[in-house]
Amino acid sequence: MSQPPETPLLDKVRIPADLKGLSDAQLRQVADELRTETIAAVSETGGHLGAGLGVVELTVALHSVFDTPKDKVIWDVSHQCYPHKILTGRRDRIRTLRQKDGLSGFTKRSESPYDPFGAAHSSTSISAALGFSVARDLGGAGGDAIAVIGDGAMSAGMAFEAMNNAGHLGKRLIVILNDNEMSIAPPVGAMSSYLSQLYAGAPFQDLKAAAKGAVSFLPPPLQEGARRAKDLLKHMTVGGTMFEALGFSYVGPIDGHDMDSLLSVLRTVKARATGPILIHAITKKGKGYAPAESAQDKGHATAKFDMITGQQKKAPSNAPSYTSVFSEALIKQADADDKIVAVTAAMPDGTGLARFMERYASRCFDVGIAEQHAVTFAAGLAAGGMKPFCALYSTFLQRGYDQVVHDVAIQRLPVRFAIDRAGLVGADGATHAGSFDIGFLSNLPGFTVMAAADEAELVRMVATAASHDDGPIAFRFPRGEGVGVEIPEDAQPLEIGKGRIMQQGKGIAILSFGTRLAEVEKACESLGGKGITPTVADARFAKPLDRDLILKLAADHDALITIEEGAIGGFGSHVAQLLAEEGVFDHGLKFRSMVLPDIFIDQASPRDMYDVAGMNAEHIEAKVLDVLGVDVIGKRA
Repeated sequence: MSQPPETPLLDKVRIPADLKGLSDAQLRQVADELRTETIAAVSETGGHLGAGLGVVELTVALHSVFDTPKDKVIWDVSHQCYPHKILTGRRDRIRTLRQKDGLSGFTKRSESPYDPFGAAHSSTSISAALGFSVARDLGGAGGDAIAVIGDGAMSAGMAFEAMNNAGHLGKRLIVILNDNEMSIAPPVGAMSSYLSQLYAGAPFQDLKAAAKGAVSFLPPPLQEGARRAKDLLKHMTVGGTMFEALGFSYVGPIDGHDMDSLLSVLRTVKARATGPILIHAITKKGKGYAPAESAQDKGHATAKFDMITGQQKKAPSNAPSYTSVFSEALIKQADADDKIVAVTAAMPDGTGLARFMERYASRCFDVGIAEQHAVTFAAGLAAGGMKPFCALYSTFLQRGYDQVVHDVAIQRLPVRFAIDRAGLVGADGATHAGSFDIGFLSNLPGFTVMAAADEAELVRMVATAASHDDGPIAFRFPRGEGVGVEIPEDAQPLEIGKGRIMQQGKGIAILSFGTRLAEVEKACESLGGKGITPTVADARFAKPLDRDLILKLAADHDALITIEEGAIGGFGSHVAQLLAEEGVFDHGLKFRSMVLPDIFIDQASPRDMYDVAGMNAEHIEAKVLDVLGVDVIGKRA
């Protein structure tokens, strides 16, 4: 562990109220020390670094000007919230970030009164802040509501829905557009181009050269705070027409790293603003830490790293990641079929499509943080005769579910959904867990739903999806590395709706859907030492079910256990429905379904999370023994 940095002024700040008595020069020093402390903490824990470094000055300015937690600062996505956590009474726990029983990597209502609204998905902040503003005016909790939203998050329709409503209602609401030209990947789309135009003109170029940054460019009356903000702000716009058309007064662009600029503008807005106002701040992701500034993703997400060199301390990999296996498999399919195209929503690296994009730039589309659009866009591509692969994290696919139902499933369009981060994902916690897609996709008529048990199966499922034209098809795979099996060079499509027997046994059968198969096999090794040899099968498909396989397992065994990395209502529920309809339970079959528990599981290592879920090898073994009525020493109970 490296020596903690010296932060004499920050050491005196326990909560934001401690900032109130500091001079502007001291606030600048606090910001410098806060940046150093953030870098030091994340070097020990890993996590989202670049976004937080980009808002250090803004974080200090907000907490010094506004009266938090009465005034509510809502961080969009909130992966930039580490400096905020340090300033709000959690510095003593900051080195527990994203660890079991530690601080969440995102804002979390149950963690602190300074986190008024939890977030880990994008573009929700303005809607939430407007809700707080309306509640305030109706007699609810008082104080201002300040939404801090990144330029990438502004590509989502939800942000504009909220702004449209806010402009109509006319409530006092403060939105800070944190424009760093970088969300997770470089921003895309017309919105990004529009924002670039706002600060590419001569006024802002002059502004950047000014001795005092943005403040020197603002009208003198604003600096003096002598007139009402509504009258002043009308004339401050540097091309802010679109925001004003939505009913917002527009201030900016201002230098988001110039403390004098931030303090002056925020103080004036706090004192004078009457309706909705948008402050456009230009920041730099990874600001103040050279390794982050020079990284392609600006240090968005890092493992533990050396503070001096920035070199990340990643554990050696024993097998390729599922995401990279998917990427390679899709490129191979696209090499052979020019109808294959790929769609992602601001996650080309996370979903493995970055390499596909390098090879087939005209056939790969990053639509920005807009999952609803991504799904319907893919549906349009399919209707137009292409073979779209829509690559999304499971948790983000939830944001496009209505489009999955209405625009894809009802029309039986052959969209291929590549669902990454299936199951429990580790340090990102409950907000990023892929817990529900098995259930919400398997319930849709005409959908084919697959889960890969290992990386070789994933390659076969990519081939299966590529060749499948009879309606929508999805395949899911987890975060992290595979199990190290040999990957086939010439993967052939699977027969739709057919599973496979992995081990023939007797007495009890275990039917696995997804990558818990490896844990099932570990459990069976231990059970073998107790004289118990279960039959093990890999379902491959949750829909359509392999009826013949399931009914044979039921007929040939006294007990059947299903296991899946998903919530209740998924694969096991469909198996139970089949067995009930076929009258199998009437003949005394014992049936159990191992699913994720009916709780949201907080961040920890994936293994620890599956311990909480009760789905590791030892839990599977215990379930078998319980169903068979065998105690721990191997005798019949």
